[in-house]
Amino acid sequence: MNIFVFGSLAYDPIMTFPGRFADNILVDKIDNLNVAFMVDSFVERPGGTAGNIAYSLMLHGQKPKIVGTIGYDYQEYFAWLDQNQMIREHVEIIPTDPTARAYVITDQDENQITIFNPGAMQHATHFGLEIYDSTESIAIISPTNLEDMKIYSQRCKDLEIRYIFDPGQSLPAWEASDLTHAINGAEVLIANEYEIELIQNKTGRGIKDLAVDVGAIIVTMGERGALLFQEQDMSGRAVPVTHPTKVTDPTGAGDAFRGGLLAGLVNGIDLYGSSLMGSATASFAVEVMGTQEYRFTMSQFQKRLAQLEKE
Repeated sequence: MNIFVFGSLAYDPIMTFPGRFADNILVDKIDNLNVAFMVDSFVERPGGTAGNIAYSLMLHGQKPKIVGTIGYDYQEYFAWLDQNQMIREHVEIIPTDPTARAYVITDQDENQITIFNPGAMQHATHFGLEIYDSTESIAIISPTNLEDMKIYSQRCKDLEIRYIFDPGQSLPAWEASDLTHAINGAEVLIANEYEIELIQNKTGRGIKDLAVDVGAIIVTMGERGALLFQEQDMSGRAVPVTHPTKVTDPTGAGDAFRGGLLAGLVNGIDLYGSSLMGSATASFAVEVMGTQEYRFTMSQFQKRLAQLEKE
């Protein structure tokens, strides 16, 4: 099966703040904000939506094709991809710009502040889906260059390639008509609680209206699991959360979920069962600092998945 992961490649400087953001921001001074946070840890790791989702798929024994751009400082990231036997032949190097960077600060309540510099991601890619058998292909379109997201969602429809649409952090940049068009025809629309509300506000369509033109909708809710909306159950079927041994950093858990979800779909598992795989995968991601630092054996994964299937 050809698995195409359209998305960003980035270096993620990840920091943790030992206090609470809310205790350090004066609400009545929000229009004149001048605040600093002293962090107690800092690591920079390979990240980005495409890299994170592909990494999750790799742990499930898949060989996804990453499609995205990377900057002139690509050497460390390529070494990481090669070390983990991840396919990078469709990653385009932009010699004039640095690789994108997402600066993430997490407080003790797992609230996050992210500052993103797109760098090389400002450039579109040039990838031909046409040479692949559509019946043996599936794609996920995750946050990256906006034109790429528009173009590849349309190409997937034209070529009848199944695709998951995951607009995520790109949502503020979308026009309502373009967003609606990209969603329509997707096999799955996936977003967190805040994002799904933003999608509804932008498109003027509720969950039931969106579900008319999309196969299913998954709303992730962090430590509360996820909700699966399908035609046969528009009330929202609960996808339970897998409890990790510890919570170190939630950054990247959503991408880990998406990788596990795709791995299930590729293996012919139904959407609910695939969502359980996503939940189990995400539980490993939150146990470590960094979005591509977690590991698991298949026996460890199956043990956590079995706990979910009992619920």
